Amino acid sequence: MACSAAAGAEATALLCRRPAPSSIAGRNRLAVSRRPRHRNLRTGAQPPQQSTPSANYRNRVNIQRDRAGASSDDEHQQKSEDENGLPNIQLEDLVEMIQNTEKNILLLNQARLQALERADKIIKEKEALQQEINNLEIKLSETGAQSELSSKGMSDAEALEFDVLKEENMLLKDDITFFKEKLIEITETEESLFKLEKERALLDASLRELECAFIAAQSDMLKLGPMQHDAWWEKVENLEELLESTANQVEHDALILDGYHDFQDKVDKLEASLGATNISEFCLYLVDLLKKRVKSIEERFQACNREMHSQIELYEHSIVEFHDTLSKLIKESEKKSMEHYAEGMPSEFWSRISLLIDGWSLEKKIANNDANILREMAWKRDNRLREAYLSSRGKAERELIDSFLKMALPGTSSGLHIVHIAAEMAPVAKVGGLADVIAGLGKALQKKGNLVEIILPKYDCMQHNQINNLKVLDVVVQSYFEGNMFANKIWTGTVEGLPVYFIEPQHPGKFFWRAQYYGEHDDFKRFSYFSRVALELLYQSGKKVDIIHCHDWQTAFVAPLYWDVYANLGFNSARICFTCHNFEYQGTAPAQDLAYCGLDVEHLDRADRMRDNSHGRINVVKGAIVYSNIVTTVSPTYAQEVRSEGGRGLQDTLKIHSKKFVGILNGIDTDTWNPSTDRFLKVQYSANDLYGKSANKAALRKQLKMSSANASQPLVGCITRLVPQKGVHLIRHAIYKTAELGGQFILLCSSPVPNIQREFEGIADQFQNNNNIRLLLKYDDALSHMIFAASDMFIVPSMFEPCGLTQICHQSLQHCWHLQTRIDNAALICFVNFIVFDFDDETIPMELRNGFTFLKADEQGFDSALERAFNYYHRKPEVWKQLVQKDMKIDFSWDTSASQYEDIYQRAAARARAAT
Repeated sequence: MACSAAAGAEATALLCRRPAPSSIAGRNRLAVSRRPRHRNLRTGAQPPQQSTPSANYRNRVNIQRDRAGASSDDEHQQKSEDENGLPNIQLEDLVEMIQNTEKNILLLNQARLQALERADKIIKEKEALQQEINNLEIKLSETGAQSELSSKGMSDAEALEFDVLKEENMLLKDDITFFKEKLIEITETEESLFKLEKERALLDASLRELECAFIAAQSDMLKLGPMQHDAWWEKVENLEELLESTANQVEHDALILDGYHDFQDKVDKLEASLGATNISEFCLYLVDLLKKRVKSIEERFQACNREMHSQIELYEHSIVEFHDTLSKLIKESEKKSMEHYAEGMPSEFWSRISLLIDGWSLEKKIANNDANILREMAWKRDNRLREAYLSSRGKAERELIDSFLKMALPGTSSGLHIVHIAAEMAPVAKVGGLADVIAGLGKALQKKGNLVEIILPKYDCMQHNQINNLKVLDVVVQSYFEGNMFANKIWTGTVEGLPVYFIEPQHPGKFFWRAQYYGEHDDFKRFSYFSRVALELLYQSGKKVDIIHCHDWQTAFVAPLYWDVYANLGFNSARICFTCHNFEYQGTAPAQDLAYCGLDVEHLDRADRMRDNSHGRINVVKGAIVYSNIVTTVSPTYAQEVRSEGGRGLQDTLKIHSKKFVGILNGIDTDTWNPSTDRFLKVQYSANDLYGKSANKAALRKQLKMSSANASQPLVGCITRLVPQKGVHLIRHAIYKTAELGGQFILLCSSPVPNIQREFEGIADQFQNNNNIRLLLKYDDALSHMIFAASDMFIVPSMFEPCGLTQICHQSLQHCWHLQTRIDNAALICFVNFIVFDFDDETIPMELRNGFTFLKADEQGFDSALERAFNYYHRKPEVWKQLVQKDMKIDFSWDTSASQYEDIYQRAAARARAAT
């Protein structure tokens, strides 16, 4: 069934725009953390204290600080209501209170403006008073001159009296000088007040900017969960620090104004001095006038002060009420957040807990029974484990163990304990579709509430940067091989949120230090060794596993090893599921090679067990079919095909065991293959907005230095392993045919077959100067995402295609909200057609037609399919666009397939429990 499919879902990117941070100019920008105020704000406000004149100015700044805190907290509580379901009536009261507070602030500002207007009048009166003082000085000078002239004719007694009067005149001059200095200070204070008023206006503007920034960033901050509340409060503290700097300046100015009250004392002293000198009535009149003016200023100042004080008291009362309500809302929000917090913890966290427990069990730090109970709590996501773990961070490991053991009470779990033993897992060790299945199926089963673990070889060439918390356990697992016991290091880590065990053999053959995954002369020995150690690890850990799921011939040894060796040791709680992803590879070898891993050759080298159906060798895939409780393959169609010639000699065995054999269509990992979130794409896109697809096409052309003169020139992609089953002759022909039709072609591939690899290296050299053809003879995960997204059509020729992941990746990826946003290409051109239906086949309902297929696996059949695809692309662009969008909306996620696996797992586990 050779298939070709027009793929390509031109989808515009969903670009994430982040609000720019608020900028506060000059000295208004502060970001000092102030923890004490943080805690006071969260626990409610203190009752208002008795205000003093200088405190009034402090209160004025506190009003602005509280207003900013109220605005930010209001936004925080509004979000908390959405998340935690707080009563609406509380939020409405809070909003009304904030609005009243803003009205009070406006009244306070109006009072401030009136005070400034009065200060203006005071300045004018001060200038008039200064003029009168100057006149008084002139009069005094004249009086002094006249006194000197008259002193010449005075008696000694009169001269003495005159000297006293003269001294008092000098004191009067000193007082006048003092008053002038005080007037200068008052003028400077008034200037500071005007500057302060300008700064207040700037601060108000900055506050409004900061409030907008809080509103825009609130949703992002809330997504971080309750553990990140401190980051939200940090922004409020920055605002408080900003307001505090202004408050300090206001207090300084208030102290200067307090000195203004001494002015009355000086006036009284001046009056007394003038009264004692018995100088002219005119001078007394001036002093009296000065006293009245000062009294008028004082009365106005007091009136302004009383008005401001009343406004401040009103505001303080509303602030206390506001903080009381706010504290209640915060407590309720935190309580509900903590109640639901465990549900929000990522899978990565619970996988880490599970690995921690398993490590303690293997290292004999806790008993097996306690470990089993704690594992159940971990996969049930018990809040108590989370709280114990978080509260014990930074403490000794023994304290954490003790806190866990206190919770080790008997319990049951509705989920299953599933262990996958495999040779690959994406993205740490990937060769083909098997790696994607292990990761995708594992995550889907984990989301359904099952405990899922993976066991892999620790290859030297695996992608270590894709493993989180990789560490070696303080335990050595001894396993049997070739008549001896060999030590094995056990490493743990999390991959894609799943707990993974990596086995590192301490065998002189360095089985997994070969710089490649497969293709070694001793692959049979390497993977039989790995299968034995994987079971030994489970056995020594004391786990009560429900399902052991092994994949392909590399781990097919697990089934006979489990039932013939480990079940006899008491490790018999599990049931075995075996999946063959490709019956082309069956793992045959001379019968005596089974003895390497401790299997009984005489017992197994029989036609009804592991002897191959066609020759005298043993066949490990056949052994897995015979010994497993469940046997699956990658689609219902392929399951039908392998029961006939497609079984590559195992069709009779599959017929005998047909009751336990089923085909389940593989899904794709929607976290990885989603064009609206794919981190490898230049621009994300969706089925409803295809702009991003053309943008990715342009970016890929630029990256690979291909011609971009014609934006509408169709781009044909192909990603594959170059092996005979893939129809290598059709791939080669596709390159030349695409060039003939005026398209562009990108091939990303590699081949384990030397002559095929050399052949395509020659073709790559032939086209190295052609700007429309690129052959990339390697595997590059990031580049594969770009090619899927950028291609208008995708070639999937194959003599048979058991897995079909390539076709699926091109047609659909489900968005996590069940919005039908998919990846990548619209038209598939295929020989295999269990998921691709020809667009021109009138015997198929229109809603099912999704690509272009051909029945005969030759060049003529391929040419016909490719020419029809080019014709639709060029001449019927609207029809093509509809085909693209329809293909992207097909749901090929793992959810349905995982449910089918879970169902057959449950039935097998139920039979196991009934048998015990």
